[in-house]
Amino acid sequence: MQTMNHLIERAGILIEALPYIQKLYNKTVVVKYGGNAMINEELKNSVMEDVTLLKYVGMNPVIVHGGGPDITAALNTYHIESRFQNGLRVTDAQTMQIAQMVLVGKTNKEIVALLNKKGGKALGLCGIDGGLIECEPLREDSEGNPVDVGYVGKIIGINQKMLQTFANDEYIPVIAPIGTDKNGQSYNINADTVASAVATAIRAEKLIFLTDVEGVKDNDGNIIYEITTDDAGKLIENGTISGGMIPKVRACSDAVKKGVNRVHIIDGRILHSILLEIFTDTGIGTMFKQPSKWAL
Repeated sequence: MQTMNHLIERAGILIEALPYIQKLYNKTVVVKYGGNAMINEELKNSVMEDVTLLKYVGMNPVIVHGGGPDITAALNTYHIESRFQNGLRVTDAQTMQIAQMVLVGKTNKEIVALLNKKGGKALGLCGIDGGLIECEPLREDSEGNPVDVGYVGKIIGINQKMLQTFANDEYIPVIAPIGTDKNGQSYNINADTVASAVATAIRAEKLIFLTDVEGVKDNDGNIIYEITTDDAGKLIENGTISGGMIPKVRACSDAVKKGVNRVHIIDGRILHSILLEIFTDTGIGTMFKQPSKWAL
């Protein structure tokens, strides 16, 4: 039997969450779902419970998911080597077909089914549906240098109206990072980039990246709890941030620069990490912000 002190403590947790529920009521929260939280069954259930709860307390969650491990496993089945360039998967025609099959036909539907099991009303989408994500071939990296990564897309448009219609209603949109050009050609797009573009297009209040790291770290390995977009760029330049973290950090910085109020990288290996970030005074992980106007 629970003691009265324990019950009071639980009530205190709910009261701590109250101002955040009030602040985010009817606001959009975009969650980039990736990493170990997509593999570990306990973490999967934790994320889906968190997202369903957000919907029930009056927020409008939108999930953008990755699926790198599933794609790699499928490619291995066909004896196709996975190659990466600056954190982006090099995608030839055959890889594109497999990526679309896995992301849209497998990963997306598994997430939708699990959300529905938790009591949500999830709706699976990819960029092809209703022209949700219009793109063109990615031909330059973030520094303007030419790249050849095959059928990897650069986002040029998001169907904002369609997405807001679903999110503002009773549904939880779940988006696979596949886009299409004006000719109907499909492209694989980095899921972090999609999450940033979606959050920007629908003017999300908050964008959360679930990762397999505690947050952005400095040269000594210490977590940086708050970082400006300028400082994040410097850490990329000096090599402190490298590999697959580069597109993630750039996506965070881009979203902040384009008006998303709060952008976070958090450790998705922690149970109920989304709730810990949104509903507690301390939060977890790294928060991105604009440089101060008064900085010297």
